[in-house]
Amino acid sequence: MELVWAVGHLGAAWVAVVLGLIVLPSALGISLGISEAYMWVLVKTLEWATIRLQTGAKKPQPQMPRTPTANGIIERDETTMEKEIALLHRADFEFSHIFYFCRKGFEAIVEDEVTQRFSSEELLSWNLLTRTNVNFHYISLRLTVVWVIGVIVRYCFLLPLRFTLAAIGITSMIVGTTAVGQLPNSSVKNYLSEVVHLTCSRILVRALSGTIHYHNKENRPRKGGICVANHTSPIDAIILTNDGCYAMVGQVHGGLMGIIQRATVKACPHVWFERSEMKDRHLVTKRLREHVADKSKLPILIFPEGTCINNTSVMMFKKGSFEIGGTIYPVAIKYDPQFGDAFWNSSKYNIVSYLLRIMTSWAIVCNVWYLPPMVRKEDEDAVQFANRVRSAIARQGGLTELPWDGGLKRAKVKDTFKEEQQKNYSKMLVRNGSIGSLSAETESD
Repeated sequence: MELVWAVGHLGAAWVAVVLGLIVLPSALGISLGISEAYMWVLVKTLEWATIRLQTGAKKPQPQMPRTPTANGIIERDETTMEKEIALLHRADFEFSHIFYFCRKGFEAIVEDEVTQRFSSEELLSWNLLTRTNVNFHYISLRLTVVWVIGVIVRYCFLLPLRFTLAAIGITSMIVGTTAVGQLPNSSVKNYLSEVVHLTCSRILVRALSGTIHYHNKENRPRKGGICVANHTSPIDAIILTNDGCYAMVGQVHGGLMGIIQRATVKACPHVWFERSEMKDRHLVTKRLREHVADKSKLPILIFPEGTCINNTSVMMFKKGSFEIGGTIYPVAIKYDPQFGDAFWNSSKYNIVSYLLRIMTSWAIVCNVWYLPPMVRKEDEDAVQFANRVRSAIARQGGLTELPWDGGLKRAKVKDTFKEEQQKNYSKMLVRNGSIGSLSAETESD
C-alpha cells in the first residue's frame, strides 16, 4: 500500500512539473529557456563527439561532399541525349548509339536518382544515435560512455517526458475542439478554434523537443488561399500549425486518428474525404473550390507530392492542387538531420515505429520559409504552374528538384516514361534528317 501511495505521489509530482514548466509556457507561447539550454548542451556534445571521431579513428575517414546527394556513388553528367550521342559518333542513326542507352540502364540499376529519395539521408558525422553513415567501429572508451549515457537519457527521461506531453496535447485537442464545436457558428467560435489548435500544436512541438525557425513571416498564408509545401514527415502539419492555423485536407481514418478528425472538424472547416470519394477527382476539386471561395475560411494545407520524400529533394507536384484556382502560398521545410531523422519511410516503418524513432531522437530542428504568394498565369496550365511552384520551394530549401512521381515508391514505372524517351530519340533523328535518309535508301534498294 505504501508503495502504491509513493508511486502515486511521484506520478502527481511528475505531471505537476510537466504542466508547470512545459505545458503552461507552451500554451502561452513563451519559453523559460529550458529548450535553449538543452540545445546548447546538445550542440556542444555533438561537436565534441565529432572531434573525437576525427582524432580517435585509426584511419582517416573520407570526407563526404556537402551536397543533397551525398550518399550517391555515381557521378552523372547532365548533358542532353543529343550531345552525348554526338560525342559517340554523328547525331545520325548509328548502332553505337546503343552504348548510350546501355550506360543509362546500368546507372539506373546500380543507383537511380528516385529510389534513394525514399531512404534516410546520410550524415556527415555520427550524431550519437543508432543510425550512422559508416559501419560500427570502436573509437574510445570515453565516447562509448557518452553514447551509453545518451541512450539512458533518451529512453529513460526524454521518451516518458515526450509521451506525457503528446498525451496531454492530443487529449487537449480532442476535448478542446469538441467543446468549441458545440458553439454556434460565429467569429467567437472561429477565434476559440484557432486558440485551441495553436495551443495544442505548441504542446505537441514541445513533445518533439522541436526547435523551429520561421522565416519571412510576412508571407504567411492567408484565409481563402492554398498553402503547398514539400513533404518529409507526418509532423510537417504540426510544424506549420505551430505558427498558424490551417484547414487540413485528407482521407477519413479510423482509430485514434479518426477520433481526432471527427473532433477537430466540429470546430474547424477541415476537408475530410471518404475513401470512395478520394477517387472522384471532380468531387474533390469541387469541395476544395467551395472552401477557397469563402474568404473567411482558413487556408487549405496541401502536400502536392502525395508521399514523404527524404530531406534532400522535391519530387513531382500533383496538378490537382493547382487546378482549384486562388492564390498559392508556397512553403519550404528543411530539417536538420544532425539532431534526428524526421523522414518517414512508410515502406519500412509503420507509424508506431516511426513515432518511437522520433521521440527517442535528440530533437527535431528545422527551418520553415514562407515564400511570396503565387498565382497562375494566363498562358500557364496546371502542370506548368505546379512546376514553377516546386522550383521556388526547391531553391529556397536547398533541395534537389526531380521530375519523378513520388508514387514510384510503391508503383512500377509507367510505360509513358519509356515512350517519352523513345519519342525524344525519334525527334533527334528527324531533326538531323536521319529518318529521311534511311527511307530514301530503302526506296532506292
